[in-house]
Amino acid sequence: MPISLGSRFRFRLIPFLAVAVAVAIGVTAGQWQTRRGDAKQAIEALMAAREVAAPVIIGDAPLQPDAVEYAHVKVRGQFVSDWPLFLDNRPQQGKAGFYVLMPLKIEGSERHVLVARGWAPRNLADRMRLPEFVTPTAIVEIDGLARKNTGHVMQLGTAPKIAPGAILQNLEIEDFAAASHLTLQPFILEQHLDTADGLARDWPRPSGGIEKHRGYAVQWYGLALAALLFFIVTGFRRESK
Repeated sequence: MPISLGSRFRFRLIPFLAVAVAVAIGVTAGQWQTRRGDAKQAIEALMAAREVAAPVIIGDAPLQPDAVEYAHVKVRGQFVSDWPLFLDNRPQQGKAGFYVLMPLKIEGSERHVLVARGWAPRNLADRMRLPEFVTPTAIVEIDGLARKNTGHVMQLGTAPKIAPGAILQNLEIEDFAAASHLTLQPFILEQHLDTADGLARDWPRPSGGIEKHRGYAVQWYGLALAALLFFIVTGFRRESK
């Protein structure tokens, strides 16, 4: 409603507290979305810089995760086929499924690198049935993207024991190293090369969703501003003559 010169502002405690909460929520959520957008923008810039660089060859020498994350990497080695792991709750195109992980023994070394080989759909009739896929038995060359981890999802219930064929929600490299007794590079190789194994490799881009976060931030800031303006405008009452 329009505010006239004959109006005065009437402060009311309960509406003020409600608006203060709404403004706090809007500003806090807006700031969080802004930080998420900024973080993904930084990832996009780092990926762009490392995409044009020469591939990093993974060998026996341990590489620092921060130095190679999002870099194009290559490795030759042999899959340890008796140590498959399955990360649950990784849907693609609206379908439930797993990320299939498996260590690769680096050629000429006792060191391994954990490879996120690809995605496989889940059997909805038998949720504990593991997907079928082909594992090369010979030495292969794998290329892809270095990642600190494969992302995290909400842990549902108690985390199961890390063992061959385990279905897990999340996995840390140091935990896998302790369970498998393998010496590992301290990062994961997200495989991009197709090895005719029956797995999909439509990996989500780590920097995806920048504009979505920016849009959400604007909405939350707009909510905070609207709540404040509503409190101010409705607080004015025309003085009676």
